[in-house]
Amino acid sequence: MTEQTRPIRIMNVIARLNIGGPAVAVTLLTERMGAPDFESVLVCGSIEPGEGDMTYYALQKGIEPIVIPELGRSLNPIRDLRTLWKMYQLIRTWKPDVVHTHAAKAGFVGRVAARLAGVPVIIHTFHGHVFRGYFSPSKTRFFLMLERLTARMSDTIITLSDGLRRELAEDYRITRKGRITVLPLGLDLESFRMTARKSGGFREKWKVAEDAPLIGLVGRLTPIKNHRLFVEAAAEVLKQRPNARFAIVGDGELREEIEGLVDRIGLREAMIFTGWERDLPPVYSDLDVLVISSINEGTPVTVIEGLAAGCPVVATAVGGVPDLLDQGELGRLVEEQSATALGTAILETLANPPDPQLAQQRMIDRYGIDRLVTDLSGLYRGLLAKKRR
Repeated sequence: MTEQTRPIRIMNVIARLNIGGPAVAVTLLTERMGAPDFESVLVCGSIEPGEGDMTYYALQKGIEPIVIPELGRSLNPIRDLRTLWKMYQLIRTWKPDVVHTHAAKAGFVGRVAARLAGVPVIIHTFHGHVFRGYFSPSKTRFFLMLERLTARMSDTIITLSDGLRRELAEDYRITRKGRITVLPLGLDLESFRMTARKSGGFREKWKVAEDAPLIGLVGRLTPIKNHRLFVEAAAEVLKQRPNARFAIVGDGELREEIEGLVDRIGLREAMIFTGWERDLPPVYSDLDVLVISSINEGTPVTVIEGLAAGCPVVATAVGGVPDLLDQGELGRLVEEQSATALGTAILETLANPPDPQLAQQRMIDRYGIDRLVTDLSGLYRGLLAKKRR
């Protein structure tokens, strides 16, 4: 078999398969980019305590991840020398043509190891960034330095939206615009599209009346998701819609704190904490409004899934969300981190729900996995051909 006819070997590297869009996207890519044209493997670290684990999803797709436990932990210069060595040894053994890293920790370790091992093509995807709202100014400057360094080792950087591309090039100066490729996410959206609106299963499970407005937030309970704002907005909505109910779908480090806030405000009867839900189509089906209250976001998969299921969206206008919602055409954007503004947007959406067909069709067209596989196939082949020349 010649160099040109054998399958292209792709190593996808992600810090950990915790619940969220990146884990879903990387798993789907590893599954879909297989024989006869490709041979793909997924490398990840261990899940942190308290995080939801999506390893089950990879196994359902027939993917057995290669686990380097230390890859899933926060950056530590001494410990990460061992992580780097393990990553380097794995790359030397498996001999990939392409190492494609995802998110910050895996992006640093994976790209340095790939460069040292002489991998022909090195690519990194920013599913978002951690330069706003996550860390102290000094730690943020350190991460910016690492990203600028590893960008030089990359054949291209991928972002999920034009807005994120502008931020990385102009605001944070990670690399120049010409070295950044915009490729929207690719997801398996068929189950969301095929689930009928108001199917009733989620409401029945949590004893929510059919005529009660149901507003939900789906995601990890972490500071960046700003569940506090969602809870405070719920209090505003209840002043005008006292029969409304609210669902926080997910779990995480702030659950106890957010439950305490709910009790202090007196919303316990109206607020449901479901924990992790593996079967999300019935959740979006029964929601009247899906809310994003985040301080910062990349391209939130929950919005794509919700719109694909025909669920109206209200979101804070942060990160890649305005691009995702076509600057407000596909969902209502809230410009300020204000409970009053978010509550008003929810009430207006309940009173005048949008026609879901336009948003649903755009999500299917833009974010289907088949489109992303075609795009990445062309990108990998083009970069490899350039290197061989």
